[in-house]
Amino acid sequence: MTSLGWIIAASFAGGVVSVGAAALALFLRAAWISRLVSFAIGALLGAAFLEVIPHAFENGDPHAVAMSILGGILIFFLLEKLLLWRHSHDHDEHSHTHDHGRSGALIVVGDTIHNFLDGILIAAAFLQSTQLGIITALAIVAHEIPQEVGDFVILLNSGYSKLKAFVLNMLSSCATLVGGVLGYFSLQVIAGWTPILLGIVAASMIYVAVADLIPGLHRRPELRATLSQTVLIGLGIGVIALVRVLLEGLH
Repeated sequence: MTSLGWIIAASFAGGVVSVGAAALALFLRAAWISRLVSFAIGALLGAAFLEVIPHAFENGDPHAVAMSILGGILIFFLLEKLLLWRHSHDHDEHSHTHDHGRSGALIVVGDTIHNFLDGILIAAAFLQSTQLGIITALAIVAHEIPQEVGDFVILLNSGYSKLKAFVLNMLSSCATLVGGVLGYFSLQVIAGWTPILLGIVAASMIYVAVADLIPGLHRRPELRATLSQTVLIGLGIGVIALVRVLLEGLH
């Protein structure tokens, strides 16, 4: 099989596995959704600080990456303001308790960019060797599974229906295939921007976790809820850390 064939196959398989993982959330009872938000926070922060940011710093200028993270946070702040202004302008007479899909919209944007970059990384690895490409594809799928489930929970928490959340996850996963094919044909041009784009991806994860999801946990300040939230956040971080350790052991 040619390198392009391997890239397409690996990118498609990764998308299918990610969508399948997100579909697991369809079987969750509503009572578990709010509890899993804590896990999603841990997974997002773990992915950002343990995986995305280190990779960006290793492959790019640290100052440029840091600026992309700061700029990304500002971009998502302004995007959220725009979404808030639009909703306020269109629905002044209504009052709702959920976040009107703001964090959901942000996580879809961030996850699509992340999936696109995963495709580029898969392409770069297969262009080096088939063995490296297979290992890289398996690593990407492994760390995508807990993140995609967390993303699905975030979409549900943002007011999306299960069907709409599933469709958005499926469309977002297609970015892996797009990134893989484009990466194969124009890798030299795109590769130079990868650390900057990774900084923006990390910014989206941090912003959604800290600005949108964590404040919701403070609505339940009682000790039992706080302990449960802390354990689940730690579990989310721990899953990302465990995946990294297991993958490093393969090399």
